[in-house]
Amino acid sequence: MKAGFRQAMAWLHTWAGLIFGWLLFAIFLTGTLAYFNDEITHWMQPEVPVRTVDDARSLAMAQAYLQQHAPTAARWFINLPTRRDPGLSVMWQDKIDPGKRGNFSEKLIDPLTGEQVQARESRGGDFFYRFHFQLQMPHPWGRWLSTIAAMVMFVALISGIITHKKIFKDFFTFRPRKGQRSWLDGHNAVGVLVLPFHLMITYSSLVIFMMLVMPASILASYDGDTRAFFNDVVPSSNKMPALGQPGTLLPLGPLVEQAKAQWDGGQIGRLAVNNPSDVNASVNVFRAGSDRVVHDFGSTVSFNGTTGEMLSVSAGQSMPMAISGSFYGLHMGHFAGPVLRWLYFICGLASTALIGTGLVIWLGKRQLEHAKNGVMPFELRLVEVLNIASMSGLVIAVAGFFWANRLLPASFAERSGWEVQSFFIAWGLTLLHAMLRRGRRAWIEQLSLGALLFAGVPLLNALTTSEHLGVTLAKGDWSMAGFDLTCLGSGAFLAWAAWKMRQRRVAQSKTERPQALALKGEVN
Repeated sequence: MKAGFRQAMAWLHTWAGLIFGWLLFAIFLTGTLAYFNDEITHWMQPEVPVRTVDDARSLAMAQAYLQQHAPTAARWFINLPTRRDPGLSVMWQDKIDPGKRGNFSEKLIDPLTGEQVQARESRGGDFFYRFHFQLQMPHPWGRWLSTIAAMVMFVALISGIITHKKIFKDFFTFRPRKGQRSWLDGHNAVGVLVLPFHLMITYSSLVIFMMLVMPASILASYDGDTRAFFNDVVPSSNKMPALGQPGTLLPLGPLVEQAKAQWDGGQIGRLAVNNPSDVNASVNVFRAGSDRVVHDFGSTVSFNGTTGEMLSVSAGQSMPMAISGSFYGLHMGHFAGPVLRWLYFICGLASTALIGTGLVIWLGKRQLEHAKNGVMPFELRLVEVLNIASMSGLVIAVAGFFWANRLLPASFAERSGWEVQSFFIAWGLTLLHAMLRRGRRAWIEQLSLGALLFAGVPLLNALTTSEHLGVTLAKGDWSMAGFDLTCLGSGAFLAWAAWKMRQRRVAQSKTERPQALALKGEVN
């Protein structure tokens, strides 16, 4: 009975991993890149200067800019620069007729001078973040598909634990240069080494989208009115109606300091100012999600914008919301400092490698079964093509996204959309290449191209901008420098992988040739 149950779990682990493996590889790789979302955006907008300016100076500059360029707007929004994201972003919404939404305008300004920064249009790291859970699909289908994939990943993890009864012993076993045995040893070792991370990141993703995929209790409790549920969970911030009388908005800096005192030193995420030119203006200060593990979705302090009176302070989190916020905070990793964020990144790569090695093992085992007759069935050839395109092809697409950012003219219309299109064009070409070339030759060529593209990113950056390694290292801009250095390291790793693959191909051809000659002699 036990053996039968373990065999059933092995079957479930194998086929769940195969059917969703290619999609999960893309989800985990882009999600891993999203841990450096802000750093990627900073590299892709090199025109945004890095300034050492406190919040009070940044707020003064933002307020002065908005009062000059949008004095009669319905609402202002201010996102302060951080250590990871140096941009000071301001946005405003135009006034229009009641019941309708006005147009939004967004600008980046220099927090030191208050001048507008002419940065190139780019999706930046936000593209990887959103692709990770939306898959570039219309709402809500991408979220549904990614959530189903997360459930399959969770099932594959649990069934994998049950299947490998000697899983911890296997962790200390690695036999190099043993073909399939080496791949399986690596798969087991990576799976056990970061097993807590695998389980946490997968289960937390299910908790985050629980309201999407399990809405029955919400619909039953609120008679189908989901908006009422969200209003209870995340109360709307204070938005007093305009009285139609002109008023003078107070400086925002002192209001922010009062808000920080309410949070015992908590950090500011953003500000929203309603009716900034009206006597009944209100200021809402939102807490950042990066100053603690438990994310609070509605932590806000509201003020009267003309008198400075504190109007309201959001209530503390309920226990269910604190639990949900804990899973959200652990999954997103916004609280993580540089060292912990790199640990998240490495663990994310390990999860991606776990999926990739599983796909390679599945194919390799069945290729060995058909090696004697020399005929590759169509279904195995299809899996081989999808393996190549979904792994090495995706890596090339990521590199192509970065190259497009530097090669497309800064003034090019809809350039951010063309960056994304370049990503999918490159990915599609790798699929075509994998269909035309076979096996290890396709792997070697794509890994070599990926190595060349990633290693060339710092050179391309130096040729197209003034923010090259010689400059960024000297002034301590570790976001820009770290990006270039990481690309160099990625290029070196891909070159090593291509070299190892080529060595295996040469060794295999030397072994197969004498066997073919001997078989020919027997036939003659």
